[in-house]
Amino acid sequence: MHRYPRDMTGYGATPPNANWPNGAKIAVQIVLNYEEGGENNILHGDAASEAFLSEITGAQPWQGQRHWNMESIYEYGSRAGFWRVHRVLADLPVTVYGVATALARAPEQVAAMKAAQWEIASHGLKWVEHKDMSEDDERAQIAEAIRLHTEVVGEPPRGWYTGRCSNNTVRLAAETGQFAYVADSYADDLPYWMEFGDTDQLIVPYTMDCNDMRFAIQAGYTNGAQFESYLKDSFDELYAEGEAGAPKVLSIGLHCRLIGRPGRAAALRRVLDYFKSHEGVWFATRLDVAEHWAKEHPHVRFARPSEMDRETFVAQFGGVFEHSSWIAEGAHAGELGPTDDTATGVHQALARVFRSATEEQRLGVLTAHPDLAGKLAAAKRLTADSTAEQAAVGLDALTDAERQTFTALNDAYTAKFGFPFIIAVRDNTKASIMEAFERRIENDRDTEFAQACKQVERIAQLRLIEKFSQ
Repeated sequence: MHRYPRDMTGYGATPPNANWPNGAKIAVQIVLNYEEGGENNILHGDAASEAFLSEITGAQPWQGQRHWNMESIYEYGSRAGFWRVHRVLADLPVTVYGVATALARAPEQVAAMKAAQWEIASHGLKWVEHKDMSEDDERAQIAEAIRLHTEVVGEPPRGWYTGRCSNNTVRLAAETGQFAYVADSYADDLPYWMEFGDTDQLIVPYTMDCNDMRFAIQAGYTNGAQFESYLKDSFDELYAEGEAGAPKVLSIGLHCRLIGRPGRAAALRRVLDYFKSHEGVWFATRLDVAEHWAKEHPHVRFARPSEMDRETFVAQFGGVFEHSSWIAEGAHAGELGPTDDTATGVHQALARVFRSATEEQRLGVLTAHPDLAGKLAAAKRLTADSTAEQAAVGLDALTDAERQTFTALNDAYTAKFGFPFIIAVRDNTKASIMEAFERRIENDRDTEFAQACKQVERIAQLRLIEKFSQ
């Protein structure tokens, strides 16, 4: 048995309606990362200088040394860049991702953030990689980040984003029970819930494409116009989706030392003017988005097929393929995960077992199906699913003439093919069933065997859709 932990499905083709306040067509959520003073530096007890997200192309960490140029680039962010961005954004709701040690070295900036009523979320204790930390070390770093943040800001953070995270980060942040949201994900345009033990954690995904970090990487923006154009295109696409009834979040990531440069700040001003020129735009902090989502779409736990033990799984799905519990047993032994916890996901898992079975095994599934309006139906010995399906199109209330016709066709069909006539009755009417019966009896056996197998799969699919809708 193998369980694949990633959810590759999410909301699928029909995401929930966000129902943003006042019927907004789009939520625009701007993040300002405050990292200056929390980056790698031997002054901070680190082994080397910073090498990430600066104006220095191809920068490498200097082991055991300070890097004057790198330090001064980061200092630009705190000394000049922050204030320029603050002037641009002062009248808007903004979320600050604040590195706790950086905030501790920024009393003037923190005061300005609070005066602007910006949300100050936690961006970890230090702006360093977490991928190689042990769980205990990372857990301790999260706890210290919360403590220091509370000491510096005056209240604990309600949101968390590590950025340079490990595979344990989201779970460890959730386990604190501290956060209205965790943002260490890029998996969706909408918030979504994750379960960690007894904790239901809301995830509000962040962005790496609508992010000024792309000014500092090779596959990125080289001038403000490119950034502006990309943000406008992103806005237009999501705005159109909102007008069509499926509002989303446009998440934008900024850094003091990057967007705070004059030529880039000018592009940011133009973008904001463009957004403001539209009706139905909700500018919100990340906490605003999280609290709205938790109210509109609270998490509802359900029995997840991928987490069921074998006995429970077979009890739930063993009858989906008529009298063939071995199919459910095979599906449970295969790869299941969160992405399979839907009617479509379970159907695929079951159908794969059926399709890969021998012809003899598949024939056994076909022969397990009852005749339509046959002797088992008359004797009331059908399964509950088959009884409901046949009744749905009136096969339980045939005239004597209709019953005689069905009996004759059943007998001729079974004699020719060696298995009963099978059709997904919920896709049909009594008349279309009769038409298909008369048409398909003329097929050769290979053609009809393949068609019968397809109908068996369709019956299973319809049963699962009904089961999951209850």
